[in-house]
Amino acid sequence: MTILVCDDEREIVDAIEIYLLNEGYEVLKAYDGLQALDLLEQNEVHLVIMDIMMPHMDGIRATMRLRESGNIPVIMLSAKSEDGDKILGLNSGADDYLTKPFNPLELIARVKSQLRRFTSLGSMETVQGVISTGGLTLDDRKKTVTVDGEQVKLTPMEYKILRYLMQNMEMVLSTTQIYEHVWDERAVGAENTIAVHIRRIREKIEINPKDPKYLKVVWGIGYKIEKIKV
Repeated sequence: MTILVCDDEREIVDAIEIYLLNEGYEVLKAYDGLQALDLLEQNEVHLVIMDIMMPHMDGIRATMRLRESGNIPVIMLSAKSEDGDKILGLNSGADDYLTKPFNPLELIARVKSQLRRFTSLGSMETVQGVISTGGLTLDDRKKTVTVDGEQVKLTPMEYKILRYLMQNMEMVLSTTQIYEHVWDERAVGAENTIAVHIRRIREKIEINPKDPKYLKVVWGIGYKIEKIKV
């Protein structure tokens, strides 16, 4: 498996590389968010270790960009330990968070845990813009959605909402997050708007919209797409 390590402190990258190589992983190295995104486009990567504070593009923005097209695990590193920074990192799409200085053995343990969870929990696959879970498949190249091989017709907004949820498989996204991502404007009265669109999406992708298989509500928090084994 290949792991991308991104940190503007080269000695930290080199130190992490040594531990990962000793565990049998292949390592790619980047020193800012833009370099990381370039390497992700050119290589098959199974996990990313991403620093927050970096020049050119920080880890928060890089992770958000990564989440637009993929769902590989991201472990975020930061010298900051405040809860607000941790929440910001996790809300950007990171799966785990480690504060510097850290024990390299703890980092390796978290890497193994994230890789285990990612490979065992779901059959979600992202291959050149195709995202699948169970019988639900979204092909962002063709802008199509199919359920058990049958194409379903979504409005542009419904498609964007479903794509955003599927790109962040298993993450609970609030109505505010969904609205601001899809409409690209401040969320005012977003709850009813999103609820209506979610109901319509369910009617099109679920066999029984009242007992949904894919699109779940987490009451009081938001919505998520389930990872489902085939």
